Amino acid sequence: EAQTFSWGSKRKTPELEWCSVVSRYTVTTVESSVWNQLPITKEAAFEVDLPSSAFISNFTITSNGKVYMAQVKERAAARKIYDAAKKQGKTAGLREIEKFRVAVSVPSGTQMLFSLTYEELLPRRLGRYELSLGLRPGQLVQNLTVDVSITERTGISFIRVLPLKTNRLLSNTAQGDTDAPSSTHVEQQACCARVHYSPTLQQQNSISSKGLNADFIIQYDVDLRDLLGEVQVYDGYFVHYFAPRGLPVVPKDVIFVIDVSGSMIGTKIKQTKQAMSTILEDLREGDHFNIITFSDKVHTWKKGRTVRATRQNVRDAKDFVKRIIAEGWTNINAALLSAAQLISPSSSSSSNHLSSRRVPLVIFLTDGEATIGVTAGDTILSNAKKALGSASLFGLAFGDDADFLLLKRLALDNRGVARMVYEDTDAALQLKGFYDEVASPLLSDIQLSYLDDQAFDITRSLFPNYFQGSELVVTGKVKPGVKDLKVSMSAIDSKKEVKFENDVLASHIKGNGRISSFVHRLWAYFTIKELLLAKLNTTDPATQRLLADKATNLSLKYNFVTPFTSLVVVKPDAAEAAQTPTTTAATITTTATTTATTKISVAGAGKKPNSPSNLDGDPHFVVQLPKLHHNLCFTVDGRANDVLRLLEDPERGIIVDGHLMGAPPKHGVEERSRTYFDLLTVSSDTGGSGDIMITLSLDAVVVEGEGRDTLPVNQQGSVRRQGVTVSVDNHRSCWIQLAKDVQFLVLFHQYKHPSYLQMAHLGFYITDGRGLSASTQGLLGKRECWVTRTRATWWIAYNSSWASSTTLPHRCKAHSHGNCLDSNKRTMSRNCASMLSQ
Repeated sequence: EAQTFSWGSKRKTPELEWCSVVSRYTVTTVESSVWNQLPITKEAAFEVDLPSSAFISNFTITSNGKVYMAQVKERAAARKIYDAAKKQGKTAGLREIEKFRVAVSVPSGTQMLFSLTYEELLPRRLGRYELSLGLRPGQLVQNLTVDVSITERTGISFIRVLPLKTNRLLSNTAQGDTDAPSSTHVEQQACCARVHYSPTLQQQNSISSKGLNADFIIQYDVDLRDLLGEVQVYDGYFVHYFAPRGLPVVPKDVIFVIDVSGSMIGTKIKQTKQAMSTILEDLREGDHFNIITFSDKVHTWKKGRTVRATRQNVRDAKDFVKRIIAEGWTNINAALLSAAQLISPSSSSSSNHLSSRRVPLVIFLTDGEATIGVTAGDTILSNAKKALGSASLFGLAFGDDADFLLLKRLALDNRGVARMVYEDTDAALQLKGFYDEVASPLLSDIQLSYLDDQAFDITRSLFPNYFQGSELVVTGKVKPGVKDLKVSMSAIDSKKEVKFENDVLASHIKGNGRISSFVHRLWAYFTIKELLLAKLNTTDPATQRLLADKATNLSLKYNFVTPFTSLVVVKPDAAEAAQTPTTTAATITTTATTTATTKISVAGAGKKPNSPSNLDGDPHFVVQLPKLHHNLCFTVDGRANDVLRLLEDPERGIIVDGHLMGAPPKHGVEERSRTYFDLLTVSSDTGGSGDIMITLSLDAVVVEGEGRDTLPVNQQGSVRRQGVTVSVDNHRSCWIQLAKDVQFLVLFHQYKHPSYLQMAHLGFYITDGRGLSASTQGLLGKRECWVTRTRATWWIAYNSSWASSTTLPHRCKAHSHGNCLDSNKRTMSRNCASMLSQ
């Protein structure tokens, strides 16, 4: 998968992708050749989308027969090279963990070959392994080839190639028999298979004249008849795959905890309801369940208990879900404690009565940060761990603004895992897909053991649950001289404790590199992954440094690009490729695979918000329509450096303006710009000796009028002038009390380790607008408005004065009982217009 550039007349421009899978461990190599046939120098970019779990292990550039091989360096050392290259004006680049990109200048008549290798372990989910290879050359390619070989010692039960996946969305077509792409050849024997795909130019053109832009997906599963699983021992290392088949499903106690705060308004809450409706239908009669919704308040569907999943209870639960309304703030701590109260009695009693045992699960969905109640992450973690006991917590972070770091730590502390749910049209399928993975518990408290005098440096071997269709993996080292590795397993099934033992013959023959070397590389891969998780889950600086050092040393030894190392490559520039000795240096670095966010909280410095009028994030707005039980929610398609008039009350002399800053677009929708607020100004005519002007930036709050005071956003303080009170609390929140019944709140959103989509920004809320006059205008004001139709799209235009003196179009949605309805549909536009006319 690479960007391939070809200039001039048609010539063969090969793009090759081959992949070797040995016992689930995958080594993928992507090669792309570029040939500049123009009389001038051109720049070529080689870009590969990587699986999030993969580690890069090799990268080379071949130019004029000379091979330039990248080296993996410690992060600090690579940074020095990067900085030195930048100072000299040479090309240097930074790489995020899921994307590799490098650009070089290619002189006239020169051919270059790029080659990238990455490694990963394929997880087993829903009874299959899935290998996905990106094919995005950016043009029609004369010689495009995908070659995959799969070797599984216990045998391959099935293999199938899915149709090319031309978008990132999930679909239901991945199930059952489907047709493979044309020019796909599959050869299968008992323990190995080969897949070959090489589409012609005509076949590529029939898909798109711009070349392929798709994922080539292979699914397969293995035969595994031994209940204890498969153990392989090579060259002093072992790997144990544990995935028993045919066990009875254990009933579960499952608590669904759903965030229904104001940020869930619209598509998110609609998709959550869709997913919950399907999930509830799939509950087994032996299961017990309950539903908790939370914002600033917590609501439990059935107080104090879980209920059996009878048809009537499921129907009642679906009715409850349909009535959910999204509004308010986010009290994560209270929601978790409420879930613990429901599930703890059941789980504790079940430990004494295995015949009636049910596995306790909490599925926790949120799209934001804790903003009310207990907001400190460490306190939430401590409270949850004490309260949840033996329950497993599975965290679902819905969208880019969710506190994914907190959810990961909650899951690590409480026997579960955390996943991202991406904001897209397939979000309901993502939610349902995750539930399917944990819907059928088969075993609990699984302990895989190996005699201490035989094995050491073993990765995690104690697991809280084993779910149908999944797989548990343990790797370690075998002491010299061991001939038989003794393996034992203990666990609890639906009724009793089970134990098994077995002896595995250890092979001390130096096998060929392809078959035997994967075991020790898999051990290193797994060990680094576990060190990353352990570092994430500790707050002790000394322990964090020790874990980081261990992960760094292993990464350097096995040439893995991880969050602790960087890939440094000396690239040929145009002069070098033209046979001169000059070179340029670039570093390709990696950032952490998880994003840490600062918890933004709202303490009781002022009243609890009672109005949904607000703006936050990539500017979207929620406005309460007067005299109606409806909200109007919309997104402004602003541009960087636009100034928006958010609110203007001419009778009270209050004006609020917001300045927009640009942000990187989301992947797949590059044509749509993203903006955030980085500066807000609030002015008020107090009727005294002069106006009060409040300027809020990402770093400070400046209050002017009868002097000038500055309040840093990271410490508590307050200023009172002419009846106006400005208070900054210790939770990065600023409360502005302009008059009786007029109060605003500004949140300072900061991220410790932001992803490229996350930017520090301001959020503005009207927490009390009862004192605003009826003539208030602006995006969040009470005003007259009309609906116009432009190019088959309905827009709302306001008769308010924009600070930029322009009328800015923005998408409109009408919000009724927690649902935002898309105004791009003509019927909704009429509803929107009728509500506004009232």
